[in-house]
Amino acid sequence: MSKFHKWLYYRGAKKRNPSLFKHFSDLKKTEKCELAELKKLNEERLQKLCIFAFENSEFYRDRFNRVSFDPVNSWSLAGFQRLPQVSKKDLIEFNSEIHTPSHFFKKRFFVETSGTSGEILTFHRDESWDSFNRASIWRGYSWFGVNPWDRKLYFWGYNTAPLKRIKLQILDFMVNRFRLFDYDADRLKKLLPKLKNVSIIEGYSSMIYELANILEDRKPQFGSLKLVKGTSEKVFPHYQDIARKVYGLSIANEYGATESGIIAFECPNGNMHLNMEGVYVEQDPEDGGILVTNLQSYSFPSIRYKLGDQIELAPETYECSCGLKAPVLKEVTGRIGKKIFGRNKIYPSLTLYYIFKNLYFNDHKTIDFQAHQYEVGKLEIWVKEPVTESLNSMILTEASKYFSDLDLSLIENHDFRQQSGKLRDFVSHLD
Repeated sequence: MSKFHKWLYYRGAKKRNPSLFKHFSDLKKTEKCELAELKKLNEERLQKLCIFAFENSEFYRDRFNRVSFDPVNSWSLAGFQRLPQVSKKDLIEFNSEIHTPSHFFKKRFFVETSGTSGEILTFHRDESWDSFNRASIWRGYSWFGVNPWDRKLYFWGYNTAPLKRIKLQILDFMVNRFRLFDYDADRLKKLLPKLKNVSIIEGYSSMIYELANILEDRKPQFGSLKLVKGTSEKVFPHYQDIARKVYGLSIANEYGATESGIIAFECPNGNMHLNMEGVYVEQDPEDGGILVTNLQSYSFPSIRYKLGDQIELAPETYECSCGLKAPVLKEVTGRIGKKIFGRNKIYPSLTLYYIFKNLYFNDHKTIDFQAHQYEVGKLEIWVKEPVTESLNSMILTEASKYFSDLDLSLIENHDFRQQSGKLRDFVSHLD
């Protein structure tokens, strides 16, 4: 069966993504480069993209001129870093001005994404960009000894529109995967017989974690499993404990976004390596947020794009034991911009991450939570387990180190994972 799916994958990819195989071959060659070579390639691709955007995108031509930066005749990283940051709001509001002329591309794909912000962004992704993104995932797979045609369990969204749903079913068949798109305990239990032939489990990390909880006492047989990959959501430390116990593997991180492509992929030694061939990454000195320039996005450039995540990069001198020289993204600590409103102060929602991270590492307490704010000065924290005096005291004591004018209440047994799609750790209901 694997030979059939390999043949099917190659046949489908050659039709839909003809440049995929060249991109994959190139990525496998450059992954062995020294850091200096990668940085040189990274900057060369950055300059090439900037020149194309300057000459062909009305939006970016105006941005370059505004700071008197000519990427054609006076290229420098210092000049590049003078360019204003780009927000998702910019990508939506100036959508047509950002797009470059369609005649440059033999083939483009229409893409729609909302992400955690809820703002709907649409754009056209050219074939080479789309193929490079798929090749980047394939390269990440290859580090674990798996291929894109191997059998997969996929936790991801499903479109309810009949035509789009049929297209998804065809695509899933072509790449040898079956999917679940929401949390349902009975549905997850029925997966047990299918798991012995699965080589890859991937998708929402919270769903992968929930499946592990259900399977913990059932002793599933994973005869072929080589990779468990979390995408789109943060992988909390306590997810890894049960993942290693049930799957025999840690959850590997794939970090990226639809508009910025694959930013980093975790190696088998547990480090997320930046995809230097595909993105130029900066860290905003003001808030630690990531700025991404997608080096492949010629049809819809995203240059110095403020993705909205706070990150921590490893020192440039750090070397991963896997041998790859690409810089390491140490941690994606969470989303920037979501605010919790106290009576007199405003707190970043990232504060919740630190509170529950401290409880895990300092008190060895695993807590699945989701916070909701309905009123200024009040915050509800939903937890799956019963709220005992001990649990209440533990959370409130740790939270008091961060919140000074906020009333916290714990609500027990809310099965917030029943919500389909991406799990958010904080939901604001304020206008």
